[in-house]
Amino acid sequence: MLKEQFESAAARSKEFTKRPSNEELLELYALYKQATEGDVNGERPGGFDFKAIAKYDAWEELKGKTKEQAMQEYIDLVNKLQQQYL
Repeated sequence: MLKEQFESAAARSKEFTKRPSNEELLELYALYKQATEGDVNGERPGGFDFKAIAKYDAWEELKGKTKEQAMQEYIDLVNKLQQQYL
């Protein structure tokens, strides 16, 4: 049930007619990665790839959160953003 709701939320997140803020997009990204892959892995990007660094850091902040918790928070965030951006 949770997995189906999560997949539905992921599909709905692509239907926004307006672009969420960078902070909201980072939060969506991090929750999605935590829900689908678990804790962050690999090394933090270096150099001047600021977008990759921000994404890595946002995901790393969720370390220890279960996939189920991340799925639920992702669903809740998409539902909230849908009211603003649809």
